[in-house]
Amino acid sequence: MINVNEYFEGAVKSLAYDTAQGRSTIGVIEKGEYEFGTSSHETMTVIEGRLEALLPGQQDWQVFTNGQSFEVPANASFKVKTSVQSSYLCTYR
Repeated sequence: MINVNEYFEGAVKSLAYDTAQGRSTIGVIEKGEYEFGTSSHETMTVIEGRLEALLPGQQDWQVFTNGQSFEVPANASFKVKTSVQSSYLCTYR
């Protein structure tokens, strides 16, 4: 089953699905800055575009571009911002 998710008044949209490896989402983020919370461990991979992430416990933003990933532990929050429309794959484990 594919579920549609929409956040921040439609500025972030994703499709959620399950595979043999677990749950995943694939989505698009409009220009802006957003804060997300996690309930499980997440690995976020930039498919296209550029995301800056402020990860838990960090003071500096890190830049991620096509094919690059970052991880966020369960029960944490993190921020992302982008100056260009960007797409991502997020896996939950």
